[in-house]
Amino acid sequence: MFEVISFYLFSFLTIAMFWIAVTSSQALHALSALAAGMIFISGFFFILDADFLGAIQIVVYSGAVLVLYSFGMMFFDTTRDIVEREVNTLIPSVLSVLSAVMVVLIFMAPIVGDNIISHYPVIEGAGNAQQVGMVLFTKYLIPFEVAAIMLLVAMIAGIVLAGKKMDKSLTLMRDEEIEIMHERDRKAGL
Repeated sequence: MFEVISFYLFSFLTIAMFWIAVTSSQALHALSALAAGMIFISGFFFILDADFLGAIQIVVYSGAVLVLYSFGMMFFDTTRDIVEREVNTLIPSVLSVLSAVMVVLIFMAPIVGDNIISHYPVIEGAGNAQQVGMVLFTKYLIPFEVAAIMLLVAMIAGIVLAGKKMDKSLTLMRDEEIEIMHERDRKAGL
């Protein structure tokens, strides 16, 4: 009974935090909600007695990845309104279909992985981390590699976005100058 209540509680909190992260217009609120959502995800691992994975979720994602995002956010002007221009409607449609196919393939990988025979049987007396490594690199190798590729793409995108130069330092400008600059950007459609 405790596991069921915990599962639904963590599910609700995780979805709520990620919803806030996606819909928030404030970068700090979005990052805080993202960190909280990742910590709530680790609760699922703790419920399943996978303490090692729960700790890794907290340390790696909530710690290292969010610190990287925080440093990346320092390079952006979060006070400026973003106006998106949709030039070609075919591109988002194709990307949406490809994303849906990828999600289906990722969820099907463990089902297909049931047919894979592990050449490394579970070793008696092996710790949780060793058993996780054996299963991760045998049965769940494909989803693990897909996650690695997604993280690599996210890292490259972060580097590209952080490499854009800002024209002027907002900390050295007066409020009137910032407002004039924003008005000029709005008129130009930026």
